[in-house]
Amino acid sequence: MLPEVATWLRRRTSAAADWPPHVLLAAKGAGRISVVLPARDEEATVGAIVAAVRTDLVERIPLVDEIVVVDSRSTDRTAAVAAAAGADVVAQDDVLPGHGRMSGKGEALWKSLAVTSGDLVVFIDADLRGFTSSYVTGLLGPLLTDPSVAYVKGCYDRPLVEAGRAVEGGGGRVTELVARPLINLHWPQLAGVMQPLGGEYAGRRALLERLPFVTGYGVELGLLLDVFQDAGLDAIAQVDLGRRVHSHQSTEALGEMSGQIMLTAWSRLERHGRMVPLEAPATALTQFRRVADGHDARTSDVAVGERPPMAGIPGYAAARSFSPGRG
Repeated sequence: MLPEVATWLRRRTSAAADWPPHVLLAAKGAGRISVVLPARDEEATVGAIVAAVRTDLVERIPLVDEIVVVDSRSTDRTAAVAAAAGADVVAQDDVLPGHGRMSGKGEALWKSLAVTSGDLVVFIDADLRGFTSSYVTGLLGPLLTDPSVAYVKGCYDRPLVEAGRAVEGGGGRVTELVARPLINLHWPQLAGVMQPLGGEYAGRRALLERLPFVTGYGVELGLLLDVFQDAGLDAIAQVDLGRRVHSHQSTEALGEMSGQIMLTAWSRLERHGRMVPLEAPATALTQFRRVADGHDARTSDVAVGERPPMAGIPGYAAARSFSPGRG
């Protein structure tokens, strides 16, 4: 580990318990805070997350100004459950419709900037189990108390839960097998970021709106690398949120995710001048399944789309003025 990384770890790592809500409320001032949940077919979990944030951080302590669920083409009752729990629900494709439709989590996050009003924006995945509002207060702590911090990543233990049995430390397979080696190879100053792909993080709008958003699974890595390029290591902090339990994907799905992570890293290596431009990588991923008479080859396209910085999008300011949180 580089000496500057060890120093950063000591200075910029804290725990959720270090940031009690009443202390943050006193530090908040006149700024607004938005909590955003991108959600697709998460009716089983989204309601409890929204209800916890609303009860603890809107009603009990008025720290959060709006809770927005961006529904990403759900086919279940995600939107209805989120609304019943107290969130403002926005259909992803209804936001900035003149700019077309793209797919993936990053698209929902990018569009959330146009329908929220917060000076600070907290992103929370909608599939978390056992969620507590300390996730939100933990992520807000460094932002509300230190103006030099612009972006906060959550870190946590990630068990792998299968058939009702938890394997501690077994989660985060794409992080350990793909993202962490890539970061240590090419961005060693970011080696201290424990959960680079984690879906719980927060940032200042002034920073987020000048960054591009990868629309697929590479969105978290893309944002981290772009924040580092734009604002430097010391603008990033991380907070230990304890334990994160969520749904897990198949090995095939993780393979597709890994492909998008690698393509995102490649794009940043080129864009940030860390490698000589080469021929663009192929985006076809071939995977195999055993079938009765041998193996079945399945090829998918893992190309990642990208949205430009929101600050330059025509209609962004107008969309914000009519955001759900402003009624």
